[in-house]
Amino acid sequence: MTDPLKLAIAGLGTVGVGTLELLAKQDGLLTERCGRPLRVTAVSARDRTRDRGVDLSAFQWFDDAAEMAAKADADVVVELIGGSDGKAKEATEAALAAGRHVVTANKALIALHGTALAAAAEDAGVTLAYEAAVAGAIPIIRAMREGLSGNRISRLHGILNGTCNYILTTMRETGRSFDDVLAEAQELGFAEADPSFDIDGVDTAHKLAILASLAFGSKVDFDGVHVEGIRHITAEDIVHAEELGYRIKLLGTAEVTDEGLQQRVHPAMVPLGAPIASVEGVLNAVESESDFAGTTMLEGRGAGAGPTASAVVGDIVDIACERRTPTFGVPVSRLSEIASAPMERHVGPYYVRLMVYDKPGVFADVAAILRDHEISMEAVIQRARSATEAVPVVLTTHETRESSMMGAVDAIALLDAVHERPCVIRIERP
Repeated sequence: MTDPLKLAIAGLGTVGVGTLELLAKQDGLLTERCGRPLRVTAVSARDRTRDRGVDLSAFQWFDDAAEMAAKADADVVVELIGGSDGKAKEATEAALAAGRHVVTANKALIALHGTALAAAAEDAGVTLAYEAAVAGAIPIIRAMREGLSGNRISRLHGILNGTCNYILTTMRETGRSFDDVLAEAQELGFAEADPSFDIDGVDTAHKLAILASLAFGSKVDFDGVHVEGIRHITAEDIVHAEELGYRIKLLGTAEVTDEGLQQRVHPAMVPLGAPIASVEGVLNAVESESDFAGTTMLEGRGAGAGPTASAVVGDIVDIACERRTPTFGVPVSRLSEIASAPMERHVGPYYVRLMVYDKPGVFADVAAILRDHEISMEAVIQRARSATEAVPVVLTTHETRESSMMGAVDAIALLDAVHERPCVIRIERP
């Protein structure tokens, strides 16, 4: 039998422990599929004394992940620490410098340093694999890099964060507020104690930047992603969306336009009949449009110990079987630099919710502002009326430029009859 592929695992949190459990449980299956055993030889984590529910006695322990990456008896370093810098980056760089393959689930690391790390892997003649960094168990990296390699991808968008999708789904199903559902998600373990990366769109932006590089053969450009979260979405917005024939999702969208590469993360209203509208709960989905394959969508569990460990081990199996492809589909020297398309030049329809006091002339004032910004209304909804309290007024627009819409919203917010800054949600149509 061929010699074992030796693994050193940095980080023993949920995913690290899940990876150890999967490797142990599927040992025979993996040996059969790889033609050689997979053996963990070393581990590293911050706390040596913590009970993680798995037996670590057979592995060499390192307190420092970077030292392990450089010195352990291992062919592959599995980086599951997380974070764009610090020990995760140090361990990855040390592993590549030592000529070891790297498997990581770290989307922040790849989104911010992926191009440089890919170049280091090429120089060392080793693999940098990161299937687990985007959409958990969904094999979207392989699909984009290999399965769709005969296509030119024109556009991709997806639900890339299960926490946000759970919150929006539960708000729609129960009518409860954002804050209430977020607290429940934290209790259930679907949201972190500090959920900012998830609900403010940063996690989705990391993943979108990686997918955009794969889709368009460009250097990873996280700084070029426009990012908005879901904190401002109310139960009322979700009800109005349904009435208008839409469902609200936090989407990451990337496409090459005449203005350059547009990468945007924000809540969006998608038609109820669109496949991605039916992706609910903690599930993720990625939809791509390409010239020969047409529209494809992959859906599945996007986070958690099992799904993420599954993706990590899939990368390890590729290395064991000596299946290699460039990190981003082509050598780093052939990755292009595509200019970022300014968000203010985005064109599309919009949903706008106003909270207004029912005073004479308020509709005329709003209509005048929209006219002055060359915005045409498509529909208006107002049901509640009150002489003393602000009431919601919802309008949708025909396609208009982002800069015009935001200029109009700024002006509307200054009206005396408007109680708070209007809520704006972009509408995505096929």
